[in-house]
Amino acid sequence: MKIVFIGASSFGYKCMSLLHAQSSVELTGVISNSEKFSISYNKEGVINVLYQDFSTFTSDHNLPFYKMKDNMKEEALLSFIEKAKPDLIMVVGWYHIIPANILQKYQCIGFHASLLPDYSGGAPLVWAIINGETKTGITLFKFDLGIDSGDIIGQAEVNIASADTIKTLYEKIEILGLNLLLKYMPDIIEGKVVYTPQNEARRRVFPQRRPEEGLIDWSWNPQRIKDFIRAQTKPYPGAYTIIQGKKVIIWDADIFNEDNQI
Repeated sequence: MKIVFIGASSFGYKCMSLLHAQSSVELTGVISNSEKFSISYNKEGVINVLYQDFSTFTSDHNLPFYKMKDNMKEEALLSFIEKAKPDLIMVVGWYHIIPANILQKYQCIGFHASLLPDYSGGAPLVWAIINGETKTGITLFKFDLGIDSGDIIGQAEVNIASADTIKTLYEKIEILGLNLLLKYMPDIIEGKVVYTPQNEARRRVFPQRRPEEGLIDWSWNPQRIKDFIRAQTKPYPGAYTIIQGKKVIIWDADIFNEDNQI
């Protein structure tokens, strides 16, 4: 199967490497982005804190590579995909919406770090921790013209432990995602995969988050404050407070009772 891979994150890099190692897969093109890029909700640019450079891998393995300059409607990007003649486009760790003209011409699949249809939209793992969820997961699904609304190929669930931070939760999710890819790629290649429509009645959509939204409200209960902090700790910009006019980032927190016992 000829695959064009689109991604710019460490998880995307792992997925690309896994696919490249499969004898039944030929990567005919790889599309990536810069660490800092402009996007619809922030024209000044955002930094991909999970970024990984794909260019060295593609150079070492002699793979066609395209680095997006502005957006996914670039003529050069579309020409790159056409030249690659993919049977499938896989998208992992990508912040941009795939345009309709690509979705209508090519089969596109990818991951979303939640148990879709719940936690559709932006920053699903961050929101899950902030909201005090005790479980989450990852979904491999087929893209359609909606936001995270396409048919499901497979899902895997994981518990959110009280000690988890966004970093440790991402690590769990990456392992689940790679296992899903290994499990379902043979059926995808052979055209045997079963697609399951999403239950729209269960959908909750969450927005992207910005660094300035990490301000702690000290009127919240202690558990909510702790969850808010661990959801945005490294590698993210961090939750913060203002002390004497200065921004102070808080990377970790715990809850103690009046006797200083956890």
